[in-house]
Amino acid sequence: MALRGLAGSGPGSRGPLGQAGAADEEREAPAVVAAGDAPEDVEEDEGRSRGLLRWDGFSAWLHCVCVVGFDLELGQAVEVIYPQHSKLTDKEKTNICYLSFPDSNSGCLGDTQFCFRFRQSSGRRVSLHCLLDQFEKDLPVYLKKDPAYFYGYVYFRQVRDKTLKRGYFQKSLVLISKLPYIHFFHTVLKQIAPEYFEKNEPYLEAACNDVDRWPAPMPGKTLHLPIMGVVMKVRIPTCHDKPGTTQIVQLTQQGDTHISVILPTVHEVDLFRCFCPVFLHSQMLWELVLLGEPLVVMAPSPSESSETVLALVNCISPLKYFSDFRPYFTIHDSEFKEYTTRTQAPPSVILGVTNPFFAKTLQHWPHIIRIGDLKPAGEIPKQVKVKKLKNLKTLDSKPGVYTSYKPYLNRDEEIMKQLQKGVQQKRPSEAQSVILRRYFLELTQSFIIPLERYVASLMPLQKSISPWKSPPQLRQFLPGEFMKTLEKTGPQLTSRIKGDWIGLYRHFLKSPNFDGWFKTRRKEMTQKLEALHLEALCEEDLLHWTQKHTEVETVDLVLKLKNKLLQADREHLPVKPDTMEKLRTHIDAIILALPEDLQGILLKTGMT
Repeated sequence: MALRGLAGSGPGSRGPLGQAGAADEEREAPAVVAAGDAPEDVEEDEGRSRGLLRWDGFSAWLHCVCVVGFDLELGQAVEVIYPQHSKLTDKEKTNICYLSFPDSNSGCLGDTQFCFRFRQSSGRRVSLHCLLDQFEKDLPVYLKKDPAYFYGYVYFRQVRDKTLKRGYFQKSLVLISKLPYIHFFHTVLKQIAPEYFEKNEPYLEAACNDVDRWPAPMPGKTLHLPIMGVVMKVRIPTCHDKPGTTQIVQLTQQGDTHISVILPTVHEVDLFRCFCPVFLHSQMLWELVLLGEPLVVMAPSPSESSETVLALVNCISPLKYFSDFRPYFTIHDSEFKEYTTRTQAPPSVILGVTNPFFAKTLQHWPHIIRIGDLKPAGEIPKQVKVKKLKNLKTLDSKPGVYTSYKPYLNRDEEIMKQLQKGVQQKRPSEAQSVILRRYFLELTQSFIIPLERYVASLMPLQKSISPWKSPPQLRQFLPGEFMKTLEKTGPQLTSRIKGDWIGLYRHFLKSPNFDGWFKTRRKEMTQKLEALHLEALCEEDLLHWTQKHTEVETVDLVLKLKNKLLQADREHLPVKPDTMEKLRTHIDAIILALPEDLQGILLKTGMT
């Protein structure tokens, strides 16, 4: 398969896009104004007023936009990459090519939207965007970027066209991003893709210029994002939001009449629509995802496979799913061999597949969900049964959950009756999703609260923090000690569900999700200790201390304090702003009390 776009041939090197790429390469000086911009445009442009360079605004949201077409001689090929200075390795381009088209057996006529996720090539230089790092710390853990992966959001069109040799027009517009904002980017594609297929490259360039003018994706702030005459109103959640709530304000003010699209969520999928065929087994699937078990979703199309995989990953929210997941996975994927080998146990990963070949290749996997076509809202498919794995021969097998897994917890019959009643009463899918999401949230919280309570007890007492000693260490997590706490403060305090909770915890403590969760919590608590240590230092009379110590010890203290300031800034420690200011004042006072020659050296060293 040949790839085109960044090389000197193919549509990617001609027209307005090619000129834009050339202009970018010529701009070596950090010019804030793009060539041809009128001064008044620059004044109105918020991105430029923040001192950002051309395409910095775009890069905060997207890595690049690709157009993937089908060529009779070349097969699937990247026709356009925009902006042209965007870097993609050959391996990444190959993955994008194959993942941007449905398998031929899917038979997707018309317009289809889906999502994929692929591994970033090793050796790629990770760009550090300080501004975005600052925003990252305010995000819920499940919305933080994974530096090793890209998301691809696809709008695929396949329509009959007698003027083409193949008889069909086949093309995908693909947004490549680090951000897991599934619903948001699918909405963006709905706004721009249909017109792009009619108007081609100049339209795409104009849309990308609109994105470049967007404000940064700041959590907690209501953002107005204009794109090609449409204004979207969104709010990215923060880690301080109450889980399970949405805080986007509805259209009430007169001044909001220009808003065209209001998004109540940036990342959530229609949970009930995805779980609908299997909702009687949703609690068992929640356990499998929580425990990081290898799971395959076999679906008739990439839309169904990607939505179902994303719904599974979403069902343990606000806990982050720390293993790999591929909403749409093909036999051409660069990790195909790694994930289908029989020489070792299947890895902790959730795969969404559509090719019948996988029914044979992955039949040794322990848990397989086979789903039929997802019905439109209001239509309810027949509930599938749990079946033995040996009965799964081909993708033609009946829909079902093929596993020998025995759940640890008893099924919550009350919630199942509520959902079944909703089905009978033709309750809207959105309302069913709210019920299901709240149920999963309460289940996850009941499970995680005892762990949070125990981990909080590992924190040293504040009185043990001395400014003149290194911050104390966290106590070790002891599984046996944790298990003993469950008798009095276990999930029975918040959940009506009975079953083997102890067994579920034992299994969870060996899973990648526990490992990822505990590492995150340990890092947060260690940073909290560092912040408390800084505050303790600020309360000391450091100048008085220096009068009783030698110049060498005083210089050593100044250097250590400067390092503390750098660390607090670099790691975004949870320090009060006045603490940092107090410490700078202390440092300046100590330096000014030293001889002039030392003052000059220390003022030049690091930051004050």
